[in-house]
Amino acid sequence: MARDPLAENIFFFLPNVIGYVRIILAVVSFHYMPDDHIAASIAYILSALLDAIDGYVARRYNQATQFGAILDQLTDRTTQAGLIIVLTTLYPQYLLWFQLSIILDITSHWAHIWAGLLSGKTSHKLIHPTENAILRIYYTSKPVLFTLCAGNELFYGGLYLLYFTEGTVNLSIQDYDIGLLRLLTYASAPLAILKSFVNLVQLFAASRTVGIIDVSDRVNARAKAQ
Repeated sequence: MARDPLAENIFFFLPNVIGYVRIILAVVSFHYMPDDHIAASIAYILSALLDAIDGYVARRYNQATQFGAILDQLTDRTTQAGLIIVLTTLYPQYLLWFQLSIILDITSHWAHIWAGLLSGKTSHKLIHPTENAILRIYYTSKPVLFTLCAGNELFYGGLYLLYFTEGTVNLSIQDYDIGLLRLLTYASAPLAILKSFVNLVQLFAASRTVGIIDVSDRVNARAKAQ
């Protein structure tokens, strides 16, 4: 009797179930985003918090899977894209910049993962010492990765909340009053810009990797033909 290829149902591994809950929370957040910023924010933040623990759960219970990695990556990309799409309706004057942000985020990660697969890597976070130094620091330094990702989320999340409220906490800086929410949004803007720069580097590095593989394949094909 042939062995069932799904005898061990990885789709219901605990970290993957957490991923499904993240998707549900993201959809709930999208539903409320146009007119209920409190409900939307609660659902969005819960989804982000679950993102912080699914990797730990996968390692703790030896349930790390390729499907889980794909699910996590796609949820990250599409959740942020959903938020930015809402921002395009709240701040239509910045439509182009929001569009470019979504396109760069998705294409750079897609190209990076595809280049890694063609190179035989088992994870998109594996960066060889001879590869791009910026990407090596980004993917191997947890403080750098966390700071840029958190700053990026804080910036877009802050822009969303500022459309509805200035918050309840105000600060006085040299006789200038500013809301804490607005201050955090402004302070996180450089991190969001830097994250976009890393995405751009990632896109070019992935393109170069695929180009090298293409040239190598063509050389090998010509050698076999001779």
